[in-house]
Amino acid sequence: MEIKKIGVVHDKNLDKNKSLMVDSVFNAINKKYEAVKIPFDENFFENIKKVDFVFNLSTSGGKEGRQIHIPALLDLLDIPYTGSSACTHTICLDKFITKLILSFYNVPTSRFTHIKENEYIENDLNLNYPLIVKPVREGSALGLTKNSVVWDLESLKREVEKIHKDFKEPVLVEEFIDGIEISCGVIGNDEEIIILPLLEIDFSSLPEGVERFYSYRVKNEIGDKVKYYCPARIDKEIEEKIKRGVKASYKALGLRDYARIDIRVKNDEFYILEVNSLPLLIPSYSDILKMGEKNGLNYDDFILKLLEVAIKRYF
Repeated sequence: MEIKKIGVVHDKNLDKNKSLMVDSVFNAINKKYEAVKIPFDENFFENIKKVDFVFNLSTSGGKEGRQIHIPALLDLLDIPYTGSSACTHTICLDKFITKLILSFYNVPTSRFTHIKENEYIENDLNLNYPLIVKPVREGSALGLTKNSVVWDLESLKREVEKIHKDFKEPVLVEEFIDGIEISCGVIGNDEEIIILPLLEIDFSSLPEGVERFYSYRVKNEIGDKVKYYCPARIDKEIEEKIKRGVKASYKALGLRDYARIDIRVKNDEFYILEVNSLPLLIPSYSDILKMGEKNGLNYDDFILKLLEVAIKRYF
């Protein structure tokens, strides 16, 4: 099949960063193909039939169904697209389910439990403090504050109650790994999976008293004070262990084309914390792009690489 027109599908309402992302992806694709922007709006079904392939950038819509709508509809309409399936996005959007699957496949992940709304909290959760408390379905560090790391039962109950109240969803409680923060970008499918250079996220330059993890404040308000090292400053042996674990996770979760996996390293052991099945592609911001640059891919090359990986999967 000859691909003549690529639809860049995006959310209807865009903030400044996402608008920049859509424009940048559109411009990159337009260098090799005819591209057209298609918002997910009332004219979506009419416009989507005019393209041969979709580069999917839709990350919003609904609370429990975020990122799922476009892949599900494109599957229904038999239109090929970039990225993972609706099924995989559903799994990865739930941090608890993701960790259950990783545990089943013996991929190292911090020990954890799951607390639903109005569920009684046992005095002994069989976890070691400190613990970190997160909304189970949020992204972009929503719900994560300095107080999210707790050292006793009273603080745990307080933070769980706060998330239940603010987000109306279950809570993930996991052992806090006080170690090196690593982000790992993956491109490809099947036996042609490429692990990008590991990115180390260094919080040591943050002001005194600020939490040393990606809270909402750190990620969105003082992120310019965070230092990045790519490749990460870790031993080759642990790097190879991480890469094997990331590949196993990628396959176990059914990820396709590209993803980003967040990890912490402590005492030469790694723990996979979260999996982003549709990472943002914002120029000069998104971590996966920093890794791509270290692998010799500028922004346009990176976008075209993702597109070509997806096209190859179909054809």
